[in-house]
Amino acid sequence: YQRRVRGLYNFRPSVRPVPLEAHIQGFSGRHYCPRMASMNKPAYQAILVHSPDKPVLIFVSSRRQTRLTALDLIQLCTADESPHKFLHMNDLSLEYCLARIKDPNLKHTISFGIGLHHAGLSESDKNIVEELFYNNQIQVLVSTSTLAWGVNLPAHLVIIKGTEFYDPKTKRYVDFPITDVLQMMGRAGRPQFDNQGIAVIMVQDSKKNFYRKFLYEPFPVESSLPDVLHDHFNAEIVAGTIKSKQSAIDYLTWTYFFRRLLVNPTYYGLTDIDVQNVNAFLSEKVDMTITDLEMSGCVEVDEDDLSLQPTSLGRIASYYYLSHTTMKLFSEELSEESTSFSQLLQVLCNTKEYDELPVRHNEDKLNEELALRVRWKVDSSSLDDPHTKTYLLLQAHFSRMELPISDYYTDLKSVLDQAIRILQAMVDVTADSGWLFATLNTMTLVQMVSQGRWFDDCSLLTLPEIGELCYDRNPEDNYCELVNEMIDVYKVQSVAELACLPNDQRKKMYHDLGFDQQQMKNLETFLGTLPILDVQFFVKQKSVSSSLPRGSRRVPTFLPSGDLMISVRILRHGKVSKEGLNLPLLSKKVDREQWWVVLGDVRTGELVALKRQILRTSTTETSLTFEAPSNCGEYRFWLYLICDSFMGIDQQYPVDFVISENVDQDSDEDEGGDQEM
Repeated sequence: YQRRVRGLYNFRPSVRPVPLEAHIQGFSGRHYCPRMASMNKPAYQAILVHSPDKPVLIFVSSRRQTRLTALDLIQLCTADESPHKFLHMNDLSLEYCLARIKDPNLKHTISFGIGLHHAGLSESDKNIVEELFYNNQIQVLVSTSTLAWGVNLPAHLVIIKGTEFYDPKTKRYVDFPITDVLQMMGRAGRPQFDNQGIAVIMVQDSKKNFYRKFLYEPFPVESSLPDVLHDHFNAEIVAGTIKSKQSAIDYLTWTYFFRRLLVNPTYYGLTDIDVQNVNAFLSEKVDMTITDLEMSGCVEVDEDDLSLQPTSLGRIASYYYLSHTTMKLFSEELSEESTSFSQLLQVLCNTKEYDELPVRHNEDKLNEELALRVRWKVDSSSLDDPHTKTYLLLQAHFSRMELPISDYYTDLKSVLDQAIRILQAMVDVTADSGWLFATLNTMTLVQMVSQGRWFDDCSLLTLPEIGELCYDRNPEDNYCELVNEMIDVYKVQSVAELACLPNDQRKKMYHDLGFDQQQMKNLETFLGTLPILDVQFFVKQKSVSSSLPRGSRRVPTFLPSGDLMISVRILRHGKVSKEGLNLPLLSKKVDREQWWVVLGDVRTGELVALKRQILRTSTTETSLTFEAPSNCGEYRFWLYLICDSFMGIDQQYPVDFVISENVDQDSDEDEGGDQEM
């Protein structure tokens, strides 16, 4: 089918390489659960009519519905005196499969030839179900809609049992996106086996005509740009593409949003498409967006009220792909006094990036139980809030707690996937403001997320074997008997100290502590890749000669004007593993650790300079430039090297120097300053 005027194409399901026959069935009933239950018998009849012996995929909206649908199908099979009609394997194969399955509901339904598939299953259970269905050992697979986008498991018959799902954010049932329904339908028909695929779409009767229309007529695709216009504008302002409000309007005219605005204006809130109205609409849209960005601290508007300049917050948001509202949260909640880990963690959890973390039906009760076990308490009135759930999940992660249900492990994975990126942005925000202690503690929070340990845990607990032996400790207890013995008897208090022990002493300690050969090997492999640093540095000033011998203990003297530069030479010990860093709690592979090189004044709490460094070779040289203090006197700054991935290997050194007017710039004696550590 073609509409030549607009250039839109829509192809009927029957013209696919494997033609698709679509059936739409309507069901009455206002309430969701009874309506879903009324679809089970028609779904069973559809299997008998359209696919009595070929694979069948049934898509439902929730994990609970997968179980209820499968149980009803089993009951209907039993009523037909053929309970195992969907099972196509012998008893021995079935027994072997059931022994490998962990989920009790899946174990029950598989024995009748009906599989379940949803995100709440373990990875091994999902793999088993996919293999059984692919090999036609089970005929029916009941799944949530995510399978349609993920694993390639086509079937002869697809049944879409309901086109709505529960949205916890709005607390109501909403329709699946059209693209999801089309994707689910697309699973019907196996090119190598079928001459035809069949899709049965079961909908509320009031929506039957709507779905019939969109299946056979071109359905317009509208722009989603207005929903995310703030972050697009911010990125383009940072990139220099948008430099004024007028260029922002010009930018909009190049987008698909502008094309659809002229074709379907009422969809975007525009009543008339004459030139004056369109210009006024775009100008208002730009003004509102820029005002919001300005209030978030991401953009500055010049005095002429037209020119736009990015701020540090805007650049950070663009670099880390964060929302402008997250930047606004940082500017409001982070301060020089934001030094407590609980406060920093709360800021992390309150970011917009966690707005969509699902809080499912009755999970507020699970959150209440979890809140009783974690270190820092939460407001009992916010247990159904996604940010509260994030706060609880991260605390459970630090304590290595067992989570109440398998869904929470999936949720924790999505939380961790974003946490490092958001925390790195927090480091940049606090460092840009010059807050030393807030920055250092945020860096420690990055380590906590990477290692799944508390800030006051002994770093020895991050060792693979020792951590596993101590996993069941009390959340408030930072040590275990094994760690206490290493500290008290062998005087080893951190992973860095353990890595620096002579090999014979380390092996004797392993033997005395009762480690077997495999545990010793695992520990040595981990320690062999642990980045241990040797650091040398010296401070210099361009206008002052540097003639003190390297290694001199004399304190260098500099002028109170001009910049100082601290040059740092870093020697990295430890092999770089091809498999990446040993961070088993993170789902994403990390190839190399990063280091923050920080210079700070502890007396004033000022962060003087910061640089992020990746150590790509065994020896790395870097430098920090900072303004010399204006007042004469003796100064002690501190140089920190903080790792973003491991605990217990950070280093810090005092940087002493004197500021004085009495420095002979042309003298060759005692005029510069070198320090070596």
